[in-house]
Amino acid sequence: MAKKQRRSLQERLEGIVRAGIQPPPARVLPEDQLPELSERVAQILGILQADPIKATNMVYLIMYDITDNKVRREIADYLITAGCTRIQKSVYLIKTANARFEEIHATLRDVNGLYANEDSIILVPVNSSDVRAMKLIGQNVDIQLITDPPNTLFF
Repeated sequence: MAKKQRRSLQERLEGIVRAGIQPPPARVLPEDQLPELSERVAQILGILQADPIKATNMVYLIMYDITDNKVRREIADYLITAGCTRIQKSVYLIKTANARFEEIHATLRDVNGLYANEDSIILVPVNSSDVRAMKLIGQNVDIQLITDPPNTLFF
């Protein structure tokens, strides 16, 4: 019996769109109370407008605010399959090459464009030393396994 081939994230979400599933209406704030997305990112993460950091392998934070449960679940599954480590329910960390990060970015951008939404997905390159300096309260997440994976020797 042939093994059933898994559909891509984009194919699964296109199925959700074809089924007519729409996210719940977004809570609308007055324009003067809601800063632009780029301003919110700068405030939350302390990131100022700067040139992108170029490196062979880099640590990236991926965060999202997605209203539809099915879409959110598909995005979470995709990120875990792509090698991301879940830090919180909507926050992931990955150490990967820039090319792989760009693939993840392109996939998430394409998926977000599939349906009408007020969702946001934030992808942030992070310096490894900044990640190592993170302080975690609550559930223990071993950040060192992501930033400095252990070396294994076989004899």
